[in-house]
Amino acid sequence: MKNNFKMAIVLVVTIAFASFTTLKDKQVNVKESQVNWTGHKVTGQHDGTITLKEGSLEFDGATLTGGAFTMDMTSINTTDLEGEYKTKLDGHLKADDFFGTDKFPTATLKFTKVEALGSDYAVTGDLTIKGITKPVTFKMNVAKNTATAALKIDRTKYDIKYGSASFFDNLQDKAIYDEFDLNVSLKF
Repeated sequence: MKNNFKMAIVLVVTIAFASFTTLKDKQVNVKESQVNWTGHKVTGQHDGTITLKEGSLEFDGATLTGGAFTMDMTSINTTDLEGEYKTKLDGHLKADDFFGTDKFPTATLKFTKVEALGSDYAVTGDLTIKGITKPVTFKMNVAKNTATAALKIDRTKYDIKYGSASFFDNLQDKAIYDEFDLNVSLKF
C-alpha cells in the first residue's frame, strides 16, 4: 500500500512538473518566410532568393532551444538580373560547379546548440550543402512570431570553388569571394 501511495505521489509530481515545462515545436510558415542570398565578387554582387521547403523551431516555453530546416536548392533564383543574364546565372548556380541541384536538390540546417544572449540567441548548427556537413555559428533574434538571422557561409567548405581566388590564380576582376550571405526571416 505504501509503495502504491509513493508511486502515485511521484506520478503527480512528474505530471505537475511537465505541465510547467512546455516544450513545443513551431512549424515555420514557408510561404511567408524568406531566405535571401548575396554573392560578392570583385566587380560587385548578385542577390537572390532560395525557397524554404520546410522548417521548425523548438521552444521551451518562450525560449528558443532548437530548429531544423530544409531549403529547396532547385529554387535558387537571381533577383538583380533580368532576361538572358538572369537565365544564365540561375542555370550556372544550379550547375555542378556551384550547388549541383540535380544531385543535391536540398540543403539542410539542424541546430545543435542554442544559447540565450538577452533578446538574441547564439546558434550553432550543422549546415549541409552538396552532401557536405560543416558547423556554422550565427546570431538569431526571435520576436513574437518572427525569427531573423544573418549568416556568412564559406562556399569553399562545401566544394563550391568556382571563381575562388583561394584556389585559382589570375582571376583578377573575375574573382568571386568565398563567403556569401544568407539573410533569413522566418514566420511561425
